[in-house]
Order: sequence, then C-alpha cells, then structure tokens
Amino acid sequence: MNSGPGKQDTTAVGTLKGGPLAYQTTLFLVFLAVFILAAFLVPNFITPENLLNVLRQAAPTMIVAAAMTLVITLAGIDLSVGSGIAVVAVLSAMALAAGWPVWLVLPAMAILGVLIGAINGYFISYQGIPAFIVTLAALSILRGLALLLTQGYSIPIDPESPFLALGRGWVLGIPVPVVIAAIAVLAAHGILEWTRFGVYIKGIGSNMEAVRRSGVNVRQVILLVYVLSGLAVAVSGMVTAARLASGSSYTGVGFELQAIAAVIIGGTSLFGGKGSVVGTILGALFLATIGNVLILKGISPFYEQIIGGTVILLAIWLNRRLSGAGSGRGRD
Repeated sequence: MNSGPGKQDTTAVGTLKGGPLAYQTTLFLVFLAVFILAAFLVPNFITPENLLNVLRQAAPTMIVAAAMTLVITLAGIDLSVGSGIAVVAVLSAMALAAGWPVWLVLPAMAILGVLIGAINGYFISYQGIPAFIVTLAALSILRGLALLLTQGYSIPIDPESPFLALGRGWVLGIPVPVVIAAIAVLAAHGILEWTRFGVYIKGIGSNMEAVRRSGVNVRQVILLVYVLSGLAVAVSGMVTAARLASGSSYTGVGFELQAIAAVIIGGTSLFGGKGSVVGTILGALFLATIGNVLILKGISPFYEQIIGGTVILLAIWLNRRLSGAGSGRGRD
C-alpha cells in the first residue's frame, strides 16, 4: 500500500493530482462513443424521460461511489456499503411505520451511517485490522441484521409520506436523487482536490509513513474517511428506500461491486494515492448507460455483470498502461 519510508515526503504531499489526464480523456471518449451508439441502436434511449431515468437510477451509486473514491484513494476498501444501505432502508421504513416524523428519521439514519463508518474506521485505523477483513465482516453483520429485522419481508412506506420525495421528488425539473448525488459529488471532489485533508488522503495512499513523519494524525484521517463513507451509505439508503417506497433486507445486494467498479473504471488506483471523483462519475454513468441499453433492448440483465467485469479488467489495464504504473507500482 505504501512506498518505502526512505522516499521524500513530496511524494506524499506534492505530486498527486488524481488520475492521469490521458486516461480521463480516453474514458470520456469511450463513454461518448457508447452514448452515441446507443442513441442509434435504441430508439427510446435519447428521450429526455429515459435520460433522466438513467440519472435517477445511477444516483445512489454515484453518492456512494463519490465517497468510495476517497476510501480507495486512501488505499482502503469498503465492502459493507450494500449491506449498510439495506439496514438504513429497513430502519427508515420501520421508523416511518412506527410513526416517526420525517424530520427525525433523516438525521437518525444519518447518525446510523456515521456510526457504521466510525466502527469500520476504528478497527481499521486504531486496531490495525485490514480494511478488507473489517468491511467484509461488517457486510455479513449488517446483512444479517437487515434479515433479522424484516424476517425476509419488505416493509412498505406510506405512499403519502413526504419521505418519498427523496427518491421520487423533483426540483426545477430535475429528480431529487440526482440533485442529492450532485451535492455528494461536489463535496467529495472539493474534499479531494481543494483541501489539505484531500492531500492527506492521497499522501496516505501513496506513502503512509512519510505522511505520519510529517506530523499528520494518520489514524484520524483514515477514521474520518470511513465516517464519510458511512454517511454516504446512509444517504443512499434513504434515497433507495424512498424510490422503492419500501425497506427490504435484499436492498443493495451487490451494490458494493457497482460502487467499486465505478471508482476503478473512473481511473482511481486500487493501490491508493491517485483518485478522481470526476472519473468516478463517468464510470458510474458508463455502467448505468450499459444497463439501461440492455433493458431497453430486452437483453437479460445478467449480461450487465459480465460486461461490467470485463470493463473493470480493461479499465485497470488501460489505466496502468497510460499512467506508466505497470513496471512496479502494483508490487508496492
């Protein structure tokens, strides 16, 4: 995850600007080509209604993927996001069914997400347990909790509840989930590119020891990044529950793969140190476009997983080729 301690501190704090421009440009051109091809092959694809539907469906992924970009840039991983979304969706539906007002449900679920992220971050940063192990365990625990709470059944949300505006409302002709996703993306991009905290995130992913020796509280930075991931999960879980008008223990199954795929396709290095929220959004839209085209063409959605896996592999290969990382970075 980290380079040798003998390297200069400038590696950690001065030279990291996100994914290579060549890769970002290539990704955009590929996305544009797919978009144009879809417009010709699928008659209903280019309609305003369908394009807004693509954005609405991609919004929960974009919210989580924006935070996941910070996590992976840190050289971490969060496999618990899908299960976390399920727990938040289920508890949101249960709280509303119990008569909780919406103004209380929203902050309560946000606090729950922060708590989940803080627990993950604590064991990773302060106890030194690998992020893969911690978040894999959290994945199992949270999914089991969602199953326990629902006993396998969906919990409906009152169709008249104002909570549903999170997933079905509109603001100036734009779906509310898209507005929320845009806010999450801008916040993550601002953190990563315009703040000292973002420099620390990139530095830790590139050379943790150098950042520690420069006086940064590395453990605290790692903890806060996972807290942000948990908050994004809570927001995405509420948006998903509002869009489906129910809370189900099966919500978010495989969601972690979608979020991670969007991040990797977007050019963020799996080995840490380099990340791009803009690239992540292109990756999320790329996957959402492919999924939408398959649905409109009546092709089995199972092909989406095959295509997604192939795209991830090609994206990693292309990223490493264009960034010149193939000679040694992967062995750090």
